[in-house]
Amino acid sequence: MARTPADRLEDAAQPGLWTGGEAAPAPHHLGHRERLRRRARAGLDPLPDYELLELILFRSIRRGDVKPLAKALLARFGSLAAVLAASPAALRTVPGVGEEVALDLSLVQEAALRIAREAAGKRAVISSWSALLAYVRTALAHEPREQFRVLFLDKKNQLIADEVLGQGTVDHAPVYPREVMRRALELSASAIILVHNHPSGDPTPSRADVEMTRQVVEAGRALRIQVHDHLVVGRDGVASFKALGLF
Repeated sequence: MARTPADRLEDAAQPGLWTGGEAAPAPHHLGHRERLRRRARAGLDPLPDYELLELILFRSIRRGDVKPLAKALLARFGSLAAVLAASPAALRTVPGVGEEVALDLSLVQEAALRIAREAAGKRAVISSWSALLAYVRTALAHEPREQFRVLFLDKKNQLIADEVLGQGTVDHAPVYPREVMRRALELSASAIILVHNHPSGDPTPSRADVEMTRQVVEAGRALRIQVHDHLVVGRDGVASFKALGLF
């Protein structure tokens, strides 16, 4: 069976033998895992991102020095949040990342997303705005392609559903106001919040965003379905149409 990069990382933990049969000096990283775990037990907040990532990688790579892999992931994606939000296919482009590592990293992101969604959905969405913003940033800030989502709300402005209604390219996702309203009627929603991301990182709304929002608002007005806001998510923050006075 062919050796994988993950196998070679594990092999690196095995002290070899000199030609003469004497044990080779122990690799410098031996003992590092336990030292890092002890520091983590004292508190995670002081740890830099690469060490947090190491602690996650310990779960899927049982032996060997994972610090180079943690730093390679951060260099490839730019931040810890971007590493965790990356797709399994994108993660596997980094040498040393196999299916198990990609799965474990994706599990962390999914857990964070569910925690944020739960916090946003426990109360009326418009009265827990900070939780909502945290949720949409977790869900979309590092998406590599534009995605259009709709949050459907009931009469108490509590979340009924969060659905993806359009996926597209790096700078466009198709949006059909008729489909947005059709789905709102199916869910008996009284209000909606539009959400989409800008993979460029800049959340500034475009002219196309403004025009599309105007069409959805008009369609909703005819059906007495209120559009509370349109949020544009980027790595640099979240732009609110309502706060910007765009509708």
